[in-house]
Amino acid sequence: MTMKSLDGLRDDAAKLLEHLRRERDELNVQMHLARAEVRDEWHKLEPKWEHFEVRAKEVAASAGEASKDVGSALGLLGEELQHGYARIRDALKKG
Repeated sequence: MTMKSLDGLRDDAAKLLEHLRRERDELNVQMHLARAEVRDEWHKLEPKWEHFEVRAKEVAASAGEASKDVGSALGLLGEELQHGYARIRDALKKG
């Protein structure tokens, strides 16, 4: 793995972490208005968020092939969180 690709992986992880953190924070403000099933979805995503946050920090701190593997897993987890947050946002819009 070249240094450039490792730096790119770190940058991608940092950008994804920041995007998801911002989205999570915005939704968290609205959760007091949410229906029970929306709150349940939120509670299912919270452990995944915590895992994602730890893994993103690991990518930032690590190097080499291990970073690539962690980065791939991080991308999948990030997608899952994005889809979950989108479902919550849609449910909140519907009221």
